[in-house]
Amino acid sequence: MIAPYSNIQLVVFDWAGTTIDFGSCAPATAFAKVFAAHGVQVSDEEARQPMGLNKIEHLIAMLSTEEISKRWHDSKGTPWTDTDVSQMYDQFVPYQLEAIEQNGQLVPQLREVIHSLRANNIKVGSTTGYFQAAANLVYRVANDQGFTPDANVCADNVPKGRPAPWMLFQAMQALNVFPPKTVVAIGDTVADIEAGRNAGCWTVGICDSSSITGLSFDDYCQLDPQTKTERLKNTASVFQNAGSHFAIPSIEELPRVILQINQRLAEGDRP
Repeated sequence: MIAPYSNIQLVVFDWAGTTIDFGSCAPATAFAKVFAAHGVQVSDEEARQPMGLNKIEHLIAMLSTEEISKRWHDSKGTPWTDTDVSQMYDQFVPYQLEAIEQNGQLVPQLREVIHSLRANNIKVGSTTGYFQAAANLVYRVANDQGFTPDANVCADNVPKGRPAPWMLFQAMQALNVFPPKTVVAIGDTVADIEAGRNAGCWTVGICDSSSITGLSFDDYCQLDPQTKTERLKNTASVFQNAGSHFAIPSIEELPRVILQINQRLAEGDRP
């Protein structure tokens, strides 16, 4: 139970790495595959670095790094071009859809958290850097497991994806919720936090399932306690440096955070 009355009206969740696909493995896998198809090897960390952006911008961000740009030139003999980006994106789409099917489990405790929010009359929205076809697949996979947000917005639905605030604003408009101080944006990437700050919302970074932590659920569970604590601390530090209002170990901590936000709102505080 959060509170008999809640000042927070809406929580907007990211998808991969926040509500589904613990560790955000699906996009990381797809990006690695598309680069490998062009003879360019990228590390898991490199594939994850721009996570949260729309997928074309993600490809460009990866190609723009000095290291990957050099590997591309070494493999192809020429610098990458916009035509290369378009070709890679077309190849990326089926890789991404396949990876979503393989990494579609809801994160632990999500259903319980959603039940708690709705029991307190808090609406539930979602945003994602996924393109529409991938987003539709995620919505279906999640719905089959009992999670259906009240409103969904993907990167294709707005002029510009994260860190711009437009997806959050569209979710707020769809659910008739304002002002932004009554909205919580929760995600697992720096871009999620930046979008929430730009929208004027409260921001929460989730650490255990985050792309920053970068581990599947099975791999995460195999960590010894000290290593697990260190990984969570490092991820929380990244969120804090990005300006996140809160960084929580796991999604099950969200109701407690909303209690704190409601208290701060009652005291006149703002995001």
